[in-house]
Amino acid sequence: MAANVPTLLLLLTLTGLFVGTYTLGVGINYGQIANNLPPASHVSTMLKSLNISRVKLYDADPKVLSSFANSNVEFIIGLGNEYLPRMQDPQEAQIWIQQKVQPYLSQTKITCITVGNEILGGQDSQLPQYLYPAMKTMYQALVNLGLNKQVYITTAHSLQILATSFPPSQGAFREDLVQFLQPILAFHAETGSPFLINVYPYFAYKNDPNNVPLEYVLFEPNSGAVDPNTNLNYDNMLYAQIDAVYSAIRALNNGNIRVQISETGWPSKGDENEFGATVENAGIYHKNLIQRMQRREGTPANPSQPIDIYVFALFNENLKPGPTSERNYGLYYPDGTPVYNLGVQTYLPRIQFSASGKNGLSIFNLLLLIIGFLIIG
Repeated sequence: MAANVPTLLLLLTLTGLFVGTYTLGVGINYGQIANNLPPASHVSTMLKSLNISRVKLYDADPKVLSSFANSNVEFIIGLGNEYLPRMQDPQEAQIWIQQKVQPYLSQTKITCITVGNEILGGQDSQLPQYLYPAMKTMYQALVNLGLNKQVYITTAHSLQILATSFPPSQGAFREDLVQFLQPILAFHAETGSPFLINVYPYFAYKNDPNNVPLEYVLFEPNSGAVDPNTNLNYDNMLYAQIDAVYSAIRALNNGNIRVQISETGWPSKGDENEFGATVENAGIYHKNLIQRMQRREGTPANPSQPIDIYVFALFNENLKPGPTSERNYGLYYPDGTPVYNLGVQTYLPRIQFSASGKNGLSIFNLLLLIIGFLIIG
């Protein structure tokens, strides 16, 4: 059935509204643990036209960086966990930057390098000792090359680094990780780089669906949770988790360290015991998340600090290990079909990954159209 003119006009209005939101503080994680993704050159034709122009990689894929040359897309690139022991050597760090970063800087906007991902609290108990030294060595290599004002160094953590997350005012890091976190926080305070945290309210609901209200984790109307120490009311879990991280940081360091959400998302499919992993919930989470970002608001305890997030993820990744949900965080299937069709496929043409990009509809415009239908519904 064809869409009528008023409906199309409304969708175009909603699209413009949400694109404006994405320019404020939303980026996208572009993971590639899959064997069926479109070539980077095709993806670039879709993303170059976005008003939001921030992409986070987990490596320094030269094909991706070359494909986005002369675009307005700003990149966070990643140094893999396996490189950390080698990066204790200043020469190795400088060679890595000279080979992986420097050749692309004149045409591709690389603004950040994440040194490892979720090292602290992870399964490899040997890697934490290498994390801060690697960050420091990589930063010094940037200084030596005159790039430290252009590219900053950080690392991304999971919420596993917290011993306490509620109430937010009593957020605290795990005691066994404090020895690693203290020098990292001092590094952030000195260099001005943000503290990155991967935050998934979905996990809290999945692990305890009987006691964690779904409305609270999906930004839906609810009575909220009150911090007894501050009397601040939290109407969603994400903001409470962010403030818990701020509290934990301030307990160890009084510097002005900014928290940035390097990953957040909701899976559209899961195993039988992965409660809440549905297309409907994933669509609601992202719709409400974007609406919150549009407000340019901070958290209850940090109202003047706008929230900055990277949504996880652009595509479903079919080779990711673990439960089914791990392979179903994408906003899109690899063939360009939006995951959240919600019965309105007539209005959501699949992405055409043409080399020219002339007939392609922006990936995020498709997402925004989907969200528009969610709102209308």
